[in-house]
Amino acid sequence: MNLHAVQAIYRFEMSRWLRTIVQSVAAPVITTSLYFIVFGAAIGRRMPEIDGVSYGAFIIPGLIMLSILTESISNGSFGIYMPKFAGTIYEVLSAPISVVEIVLGYVGAAATKSVVLGLIIMATARIFVPYEIAHPFVMLAFLVLTSVTFSLFGFLTGIWADGWEKLSIIPMMVVTPLTFLGGSFYSIDMLPDVWRTIALFNPVVYLVSGFRWAFYGVSDVGVGVSLAATAGFLIACLAAVTWIFRTGWRLKT
Repeated sequence: MNLHAVQAIYRFEMSRWLRTIVQSVAAPVITTSLYFIVFGAAIGRRMPEIDGVSYGAFIIPGLIMLSILTESISNGSFGIYMPKFAGTIYEVLSAPISVVEIVLGYVGAAATKSVVLGLIIMATARIFVPYEIAHPFVMLAFLVLTSVTFSLFGFLTGIWADGWEKLSIIPMMVVTPLTFLGGSFYSIDMLPDVWRTIALFNPVVYLVSGFRWAFYGVSDVGVGVSLAATAGFLIACLAAVTWIFRTGWRLKT
């Protein structure tokens, strides 16, 4: 393992993130805080409890997950797309480093950014809505696993994209709608049977449900199923990355 190569890529990506701290951290924190103020502190006081949890506290895991998914994909995709756009990807591919080391550097940096952002949003939420974390270690496990998985998915998106506009298609047109329809603001048990069955095909349901269980011990699906679904998506992304580097698709052409 060439740790110097991994460290070089990781430090470069983290330094770039720090140079754009207002856009990378302040903007998503402020945006999510507005949700906490409007739906948590204001509307939440007039909403009934869901599964014994106040509405303001109930939506916190879903809002955190929304930010983590969006930022993980954005960070992961931008990190690999920039070398493609600038033409420096060929230097990376010709360097004496393996695929594992390249992925560790780029995806590790993107996941670190998402974990830090998630923790900041979690701390900010306490200013507006009181809440407790029933299973802190499970919460951290979901936070890290989700950040790594969707940073890897963002890495794939950055390889697939052949223009700047395509970098925003997946986060804005796919992930955000799926998150809003994935039980972020409600329990899918509140839906009619037909729509609840349809909702179970939404992968974000399992992420939000498992993350919410770590907070309050309540979930729409079993926590084991949520972990298995996330791990399965991670394995699928790893398989896709392996195939891309083996064939050179969108990298060497």
